[in-house]
Amino acid sequence: MNLPASRPARLSPFIFGCDGLAVTADEVSLFGDVQPFGFILFKRNIDSPDQLRALTAGLREAVGWEAPIFIDQEGGRVDRMGPPHWRSWMPPLDQGAASGPGQAARAMELRYRLIADDLRAVGIDGNCAPMGDIANADTHAVLRNRCYGETLESVVTSARAVANGLLAGGVLPVLKHIPGHGRATMDSHMELPRVSASAEALRASDFAAFRALNDLPLGMSAHIVYEAFSEKAATVDPMMVELIRREIGFDGLLMTDDLSMEALDGSLPERASASLAAGCDVVLYCKGVFSELKALAEIAEDMKETSLSRADAALEARRAPDTIDRRAMEAEYEALVSGALVKGQAADG
Repeated sequence: MNLPASRPARLSPFIFGCDGLAVTADEVSLFGDVQPFGFILFKRNIDSPDQLRALTAGLREAVGWEAPIFIDQEGGRVDRMGPPHWRSWMPPLDQGAASGPGQAARAMELRYRLIADDLRAVGIDGNCAPMGDIANADTHAVLRNRCYGETLESVVTSARAVANGLLAGGVLPVLKHIPGHGRATMDSHMELPRVSASAEALRASDFAAFRALNDLPLGMSAHIVYEAFSEKAATVDPMMVELIRREIGFDGLLMTDDLSMEALDGSLPERASASLAAGCDVVLYCKGVFSELKALAEIAEDMKETSLSRADAALEARRAPDTIDRRAMEAEYEALVSGALVKGQAADG
């Protein structure tokens, strides 16, 4: 079925997950009524390339247009599409160490251009990457080896390369976690992290990384309290969203991190309403539990004009992928990563 690429006049500020390997009749009805901006997929939704192509087509048919479909395909531990149909990737921080500072960015660009090729082949055109978070010795294990480096320069250089690789492959990048998750010592899936660093330290490092990447079309907020600025999680704090917009200078489409995470208080509808009131453009609900989808549908509203403008700008960045020689690109990637590993082992020995 050929669907229009342009969005309908009315969209609601949601990105929804779905429950299983195929769209159910109830989901089709709800998605058609609510008209979410887009969808996000997880491992529970993935079995094979053919099944995944049918699912992405079914989601778009439910809303009647080429809505963006997102995934978290970072590689390493956050790897929704893996063997036997798709390759495994080492954690980003490990890859950066393996390829070395002079080659890390090129290796990351190749990696994410290849990932984009995998995603587009099954109808996915948005990836929740790059990460702008800077790792340090105290970064919680849930995040640390997902980061691209431990310095501002290394993170920004690799994050830009990731975004370039995705965009060249026709996949929208989502910059995360604004304004910076690297100092969190708790898992925001389970509890609300608090960062006690000074405003000066944050501005010089964490915030600076996102300022250097503020031209990207989409971003994701952090469920974190920055005590130097506020006592609320950034996602639900108007002052922190204003900081993201004004001081960091990010004017792309800002989505929340997953509303299902336990860092936020209140019911799902309360979390969604608080996030939108704070200034987020879109709320992300990943679990796909139908009763929870219905609860969010009951508070559905039309996206604001400013958010629609940002959505249009993001969608305009979605383009047909350039042509690649995949075999040659994989060989270059392996040479950059594996060659560096061999050199490192030789030096150690």
